[in-house]
Amino acid sequence: MFDAERFVEEQVQKARDTIRDNAIIACSGGVDSTVAAVIVNEAIGGRLLAVFVDTGLMRKGEKEEVQAMLERLGLNYKIVDASDEFFDALKGIVDPEMKRKVIGERFIRVFEREAREFGARFLVQGTIAPDWIESGDELRDTIKSHHNVGGIPKDMELELFEPLRDLYKDEVRVIARYLGVEVSERQPFPGPALAIRVLGEVNRENIEIVRNACFIVEDEIETAAKKGIMEFPWQYFAVLLPVQSVGVHGDARVYGKTVAVRSVRSIDGMSASYSRIPHEILERISLRITNEMKEQVNRVVYDITNKPPATIEWE
Repeated sequence: MFDAERFVEEQVQKARDTIRDNAIIACSGGVDSTVAAVIVNEAIGGRLLAVFVDTGLMRKGEKEEVQAMLERLGLNYKIVDASDEFFDALKGIVDPEMKRKVIGERFIRVFEREAREFGARFLVQGTIAPDWIESGDELRDTIKSHHNVGGIPKDMELELFEPLRDLYKDEVRVIARYLGVEVSERQPFPGPALAIRVLGEVNRENIEIVRNACFIVEDEIETAAKKGIMEFPWQYFAVLLPVQSVGVHGDARVYGKTVAVRSVRSIDGMSASYSRIPHEILERISLRITNEMKEQVNRVVYDITNKPPATIEWE
């Protein structure tokens, strides 16, 4: 049985022994990076700076929620608005692997700037086992390059410290519960954020569409789950497809975009099955998306593919 207390004690001591200077941590507010931040903060205290990078690709209200959580945790933190940098770097890129690598490199460049200002030599990341397994190496095929692995440039100035590297998501959640971290049950959210939920080129217009669609999907599924209508899925979100189709509003012809809804059940993210969402919930999601975004979206579909053969995220 996994021993969270022993693991935390070992990693706190390892952080004390390894990180002799200041360090920054890439803190997205998800369970992995938050657990890593709490562990390293226990080891080195004020010598750790948690950096949340606002890429412009985050979900609705995410920056404010993460900031409030970091304050409650008592962490030394900084919010960095780098949205223009990320949109500029992603302009014209449609290949999903290239998106991930460009985003990963851009993150590192932001962290390097912040590290120089803070006098830090170490970068702490909440990397977990599926990140480097799916990113591949000499022995494994690349399923998808996770931004915090495959996107790291070879000339990075900082030394990495990754206390959760050998753990799976279910084990990280056990540690989060042991530490009393409030986001212990938060659904996974990819480091490249909404950029990989826009199939095709990433721009502010498409990001805003998928941001609003994701909000509706999360709102309806969480409301239904809290009422006991369905179980809480492992992960649930919307994807904007590079597809337009003919529809009708009133008596007028429209030519609108298509949104796919994705919701899966899983334990560790390495495999997954699609969620059996009640049809009335799917209908509510579809009605809200097509009504609230009727100028952009006129069709909603539901993804019923397991992992494998599909991955959980579409890109």
